Amino acid sequence: MFYREAGDFKTSYASDNQTFPIKIDRRGYYVALAFAFCVVPFVINDYWANAIFLPFLIYSIAAIGLNILVGYCGQVSLGTGGFMAVGAYACYKLMTAFPEVNIFFHVILSGGITAFVCVLFGLPSLRIKGFYLAVATLAAQFFLVWLFNRVPWFYNYSASGQINAPERTVFSIPVTGPNTEAWATYLFCLVFLVLSALIARNMTRGMAGRKWMAIRDMDIAAEIIGVNPMKAKMTAFGASGFFIGISGALFFALYLGAVEVGEAFGINKSFLVLFMIIIGGLGSIFGSFAGAAFLVLLPVVLKVVGVDMLGWPTDIVAHLQLVIVGGLIVLFLILEPHGLAQLWRVTKQKLRLWPFPH
Repeated sequence: MFYREAGDFKTSYASDNQTFPIKIDRRGYYVALAFAFCVVPFVINDYWANAIFLPFLIYSIAAIGLNILVGYCGQVSLGTGGFMAVGAYACYKLMTAFPEVNIFFHVILSGGITAFVCVLFGLPSLRIKGFYLAVATLAAQFFLVWLFNRVPWFYNYSASGQINAPERTVFSIPVTGPNTEAWATYLFCLVFLVLSALIARNMTRGMAGRKWMAIRDMDIAAEIIGVNPMKAKMTAFGASGFFIGISGALFFALYLGAVEVGEAFGINKSFLVLFMIIIGGLGSIFGSFAGAAFLVLLPVVLKVVGVDMLGWPTDIVAHLQLVIVGGLIVLFLILEPHGLAQLWRVTKQKLRLWPFPH
């Protein structure tokens, strides 16, 4: 009986259209934010940061970006890994060329550069869609990885072909390099995730989001009622590329520290982020968080249960992870195409009616 809208009166259009219409949802959101900002930094250590928190934060940003393109606009993309590489290499070039500029601005500029590249590779979407667009973005993935491997300028003519993040500070606190603290990198990524989620949520609820969804549902009908397909698709590619570029820059500078493009941003990375939004839920910001959390926590849980507790060989556990992810993708596509986000919505709806059956 506690999960109710009764007594929660709406006295303005803004309150009627807010993201969390039920008071307990709003309170839960604020409690989660307060816990993330005020509690986790004091208890986090290197293991928790590198195994769970940093991958979750960074992959959530990438999943939000891909969800805008695939879930909201209906444009299939298999080039996420390549676009993350653009963000990583753009951040590296900016960090080495302008060492006096704060890394916060380097990450944002990396997102802007990636958005421009993403729009360029999104131009074929004006003439093709579906499977053919997926192949075009897959070609972008292979081309970008080849480009960063073959052109020495991108890795500053390093003999190893790797890029290494130089040490940078925010308010005199190192956030990149070998001397970073776990709480500093965690807070830096958390700020970007919160800002990205707020921006994406407002974009998808506004005019741009309605245009994207109209193109996704039926592009011909959307054009008839006045939606410009070129503008809608290009803004979707640009917004998606911006968030994916930010995630790539954070993945390189704060998480890995050193990157070889073929290993860090290969085709597996593109499929990983795609699986996140399929399992989490297409067309849902919450689904991006849920899918990222699931695929980040799954290997950790399997290692603890399978290897540490049951004593299984590590190769069996690794293959079991692939089986579980593949099976869940098939099940979600058949039984619940909207993923974990829809299951959460159904659960909340049941709570709003409980204990009554209808």
